Amino acid sequence: MEGKKGLKIVTIGGGSSYTPELIEGFIKRYGELPIRELWLVDIDRGKEKLEIVGNLAKRMVKKAGVPIDIHLTLNRKEALKDADFVTTQFRVGLLDARKKDEEIPLKYNVIGQETNGPGGLLKGLRTIPVILEICRDIEELCPNAWLINFTNPAGMVTEAILRHSSITKVVGLCNVPIGMKMKIAEMLGVEQSRVHVQFAGLNHMVFGLDVFLDGVSIKEKVLKEMGNPENAMTMKNIAGVAWDSDFLQALNAIPCGYHRYYYKTDEMLAEEIRASQEEGTRAEVVKELEKDLFELYKDENLSIKPPQLEKRGGAYYSDAACSLIHSIYTDKGDIQPVNTRNNGAIASIPYDSAVEVNCVITKDGPKPIAVGDLPVHVRGLVNSIKSFEITAAEAAVSGDYKKALLAMTINPLVPSDTIAKKILDEMLEAHRENLPQFFDSVEA
Repeated sequence: MEGKKGLKIVTIGGGSSYTPELIEGFIKRYGELPIRELWLVDIDRGKEKLEIVGNLAKRMVKKAGVPIDIHLTLNRKEALKDADFVTTQFRVGLLDARKKDEEIPLKYNVIGQETNGPGGLLKGLRTIPVILEICRDIEELCPNAWLINFTNPAGMVTEAILRHSSITKVVGLCNVPIGMKMKIAEMLGVEQSRVHVQFAGLNHMVFGLDVFLDGVSIKEKVLKEMGNPENAMTMKNIAGVAWDSDFLQALNAIPCGYHRYYYKTDEMLAEEIRASQEEGTRAEVVKELEKDLFELYKDENLSIKPPQLEKRGGAYYSDAACSLIHSIYTDKGDIQPVNTRNNGAIASIPYDSAVEVNCVITKDGPKPIAVGDLPVHVRGLVNSIKSFEITAAEAAVSGDYKKALLAMTINPLVPSDTIAKKILDEMLEAHRENLPQFFDSVEA
């Protein structure tokens, strides 16, 4: 990061609908984050979207009057050469793959969701081999770069990188903690800067162990407010099924939206079945949203991030990435919740595993803030998901069918090994073209 002329940042999955948020974040931080080059990288199937988003990015930079050179390419290796930061935001198989992840489990009365349960497993199996290829390219072409990943399932992907690559400068990101903090501030009618949440757990399995307003704990008040059906505390892609007030009081920790899949499984399954029949899967809804967004992006008079982007479930991911990069580059020492190596921060999770926890962000990366251990009543669920992530990562790397079956079966959302096997067989076949590690050796 010496570069006298500024930083080089590479975004893999540059044709994503989220990219304008990334550009906006870099523009507003340019005074302290002097980016010289931003390379947006995509694959052949994403070429049209890359060009649309790339042209909008160029208009945004021009309007802002900042000297950032935007480069568009389908050649990942060309882009990565001497990069300072690499961000990843891609979807293997595109939204058609997500649709399969959501539809197939529902046939077996199992939650169909892109990062949880069977859908999360298959997304991980498709994604991890690709992210590990990117890691190998980084080792070769920009070994000092930081890899900032917000490709889902971010926790499992970070776990795989920590265990199955030589990359050490990696951080996983999620918008869930940001969304939780924003909702709490909104619920209380106060500025976000006055709220601090003690986050700890895993990606999409993170808890607020305590909440502070101006340094004073207000957890009990927040839990009480969350018991009000009007305070759904969820995100665009998760139905805001109301929490039971007595349960929240007993839990004594702030759950994230994804916890509904585990604590309110029957209600969430019923809602998914209803929604898929009446509105289509979330993938189908997002397809329409993206179609509208890209029509907006084509407008040559548009030179800002359109507000409609916030309708996407992952809004604020990109801004989180900009904040993280800014804090690493400036050695800011602020606190951000990220996915990183545990290093003993959570006592019952393996030392070298990925956790989502508050960290002090320095030039040497995130320094996890120790929380001791999780409360006993949430510890079992978190450890169950961690064992699922580790096993799934091993299956993704090895292409071992039995390991994939084990991962599917131990996931808490799958009721039995019999159902697990049926779902796995159908989903592997449905995603065959994006799972060569499971099929190439058999066909050979």
